[in-house]
Amino acid sequence: MITCVIRYEIDPFAKEEFATYARNWGEAIPRCGADLVGYFAPHEGSSTTAYGIYHLESLAEYEAYRARLAEDPLGRENYQFAASEKFIIREDRLFLKCVSTPHAARAVR
Repeated sequence: MITCVIRYEIDPFAKEEFATYARNWGEAIPRCGADLVGYFAPHEGSSTTAYGIYHLESLAEYEAYRARLAEDPLGRENYQFAASEKFIIREDRLFLKCVSTPHAARAVR
């Protein structure tokens, strides 16, 4: 299992646009096969940093998921929305693997 963490730098005056974008991904991402943790918008501290986080089985599954997302009607619409409104200044993706798995076993007890 891998976790994709997308770090966004957003326009601080376009938080509502980012929230709309996030809600749209809340529908499209799970439908296209990723386990969405959520989208997180600025609240305190930075007014420009936001995150999107989801899990996938592998990088190969990520590639297949991205292809499905690009074909999804809401996915295409959301990409176009972000491009036309320009509220995302920059985005970076990290792919992480959880290595602290013993904590999960202790939490179940």
